[in-house]
Amino acid sequence: MRVTFTVNGRSESADDVWEGESLLYVLRERVGLPGSKNACEQGECGSCTVYLDGVPVCACLVAAGQAEGRVVRTVEGLADGDRLDPVQEAFVECGAVQCGFCTPGLVVQAHDLIERIPRPSDAEIREALAGNLCRCTGYEKILDAVRLAAARKAGAGSGPRGEEKGSR
Repeated sequence: MRVTFTVNGRSESADDVWEGESLLYVLRERVGLPGSKNACEQGECGSCTVYLDGVPVCACLVAAGQAEGRVVRTVEGLADGDRLDPVQEAFVECGAVQCGFCTPGLVVQAHDLIERIPRPSDAEIREALAGNLCRCTGYEKILDAVRLAAARKAGAGSGPRGEEKGSR
């Protein structure tokens, strides 16, 4: 079958898609967007999280045919050209990127959280990221990155833990 959908603002088509093929496979192997990672293939780790019609989903659990006529936004689509999204910038600045395998899913999920709740509490951050597993970090730098991105998007001049800059 042929699947046609919008990915990061561009119309894309994939031919000869078989019924069991996942959206993740189509994005990575057919469309050439390797940002979303293939880890568990069971929706348990969150590494493949993308937006589907504005809602975060594990792309490994979505059959490619379900994307027909729909809008997909990947971690690559968060950036504006060469300019990273504030969430992406914060992950880099806070050292929340280690091996990088979990990073795309965490970034998409954090982006969604901040869009829904501009100044999330630590409990809200933890709950939003609960479906994303990271084996390299103790999660503190990831939490710092989400706090920093939220503060920047809200226009505040605060650091990653909410302190005013220069108060450390």
